[in-house]
Amino acid sequence: MTKGNSTKITDELYQYVLGHNPPLDAVQRGLVATTYAKFPDVAGMQSAEEQGPLLAFLVRLTGARHIVEVGTFTGFSALSMAQALPADGRLIACDVSEEWTAYGREAWERAGVADRIELRIAPALETLRAMPAEPHIDMAYVDADKESQIDYWEELVPRLRPGGLIITDNTLYHGAVLDESATGAAAGVRAYNEHVAADPRMESVLLAISDGLTLSRKR
Repeated sequence: MTKGNSTKITDELYQYVLGHNPPLDAVQRGLVATTYAKFPDVAGMQSAEEQGPLLAFLVRLTGARHIVEVGTFTGFSALSMAQALPADGRLIACDVSEEWTAYGREAWERAGVADRIELRIAPALETLRAMPAEPHIDMAYVDADKESQIDYWEELVPRLRPGGLIITDNTLYHGAVLDESATGAAAGVRAYNEHVAADPRMESVLLAISDGLTLSRKR
């Protein structure tokens, strides 16, 4: 199989992309900068800058009013989605770290969207399993521990409304998905990608955005 036309994303071209996307506002930029300053060793866990406007775009495109985020870190992605929600929309943010999410809480307050976000500090599977079993979720963003992604998927899909969207980050996992001998998180992503592609309840596309982004729509 031959590869179609592709463009190498240089630093200059990446800045061009950012320059032709909706710009981050002052609160978003401040949160990104704070994350890199406070947590330089793990700041790569933050969703890529171009994903903030994309997530907001998808919220508006789908008309989502009820969003679930699995893996919040310092809150950039939650902030981006909450800003696109209607005033009565709600986002449930799942994470296990009070330290990381404290920075998100501050940013959500500054942006005036704290009332749209409910942060639940607990293992995400516990939070998901405590939710109503019937379909009620319009959109979900999954960016958490990779070994548990199939479990998250299996809790989210039955609760997703028809036409609802699951967005999964890091589905290329730095290229390690090609390694059949991979273990740990890379093996988890490989297994997840196979599971998603084979699920007849959903239709999915894996996009080469940042570290891989999979969009899955409930049939």
